[in-house]
Amino acid sequence: MKSLAAELRRQGYKMTPQRRAILGVIALSHEHLSPAAIYGEVHHKHPEVGRVTVYRTLEILVRLGLICEVHTGSKERSFILRAHAEHHHHLVCSGCGKVVDFESCNLGKLEKKLSRETGFAIDDHLLELHGRCPQCAGAGR
Repeated sequence: MKSLAAELRRQGYKMTPQRRAILGVIALSHEHLSPAAIYGEVHHKHPEVGRVTVYRTLEILVRLGLICEVHTGSKERSFILRAHAEHHHHLVCSGCGKVVDFESCNLGKLEKKLSRETGFAIDDHLLELHGRCPQCAGAGR
């Protein structure tokens, strides 16, 4: 939590009690959480924190790269704490919305090729693959 607070300050943001509560909920979870789930947990312990504060804080944390955002097929987003040393991507089930993280992507050659062809200076990438998990595939969903 200290490193997250330091990064917020470094980027010009304060570590407010509301942001601390929101980050605390995300940091304690090892699952991808929807904004509604984050709001529910935060509001339960800190009733003064509003839904808008949660959404605005999530936007800031994603923009700063402190949390990772996943888009599921149901238009629902989910969030998880991003470990800076860890480069990972997501498999997203289009049936149930389950999210599985994976690390290997081998996109280095593609990035270089695209950079040469387009002139883009590529800083980073995020890969999301959508399909059906074993349970949904077996159930015909």
